[in-house]
Amino acid sequence: MADESSTTALYDCKILEELDFSKFNLKLPAGCSYLNPSPSLVLRPLQRDDYDKGYLQLLSKLTQVGDVTREMFYKRFDHMKSWPNSHYVTVIEDTSIGKIIGNTTLVIEQKFIHSTSYRGRIEDVIVDDAYRGKQLAKILVGSMVLLSEKVDCYKLTLECTEDYMPFYKKFGLATNESRYMQKKFFNVKS
Repeated sequence: MADESSTTALYDCKILEELDFSKFNLKLPAGCSYLNPSPSLVLRPLQRDDYDKGYLQLLSKLTQVGDVTREMFYKRFDHMKSWPNSHYVTVIEDTSIGKIIGNTTLVIEQKFIHSTSYRGRIEDVIVDDAYRGKQLAKILVGSMVLLSEKVDCYKLTLECTEDYMPFYKKFGLATNESRYMQKKFFNVKS
């Protein structure tokens, strides 16, 4: 039996249970829901013990992860958890094999503008290749869109290539005239 701290969730999963997915056209198998898109798949917050469930290996299919030790993972997890309502890292676990097969993150920025409102940003959307075609990316992105509304974000953004724009438009996201610029810092040590 895992100790309680290892199964600690990053945020309260009840907020996911309160989301209304009826606005999205999801065709799930009979008896399934967005929280359980198949009998063995579960949508839930990231947990401390996901280090041992292939979480970082999944992220490495999206971008460079680096050599993250268990201690580093726990330290980052605990830091994120200590800032409540700022990081909604959400995963899909295949409970039949104890493996994380999907991920997304909603990052919340606190603002002074718009009457001290919040801005949401969707990041790190990935579904394991073996699980594609099961509407899991729709569930992940849809949950972040609904969650951003629930926590009163005045704006929700994400970065993607043009190839993915039609997919994200299904959730009400749209391009605008803003120009996006970036500077990447490599070999940064935290």
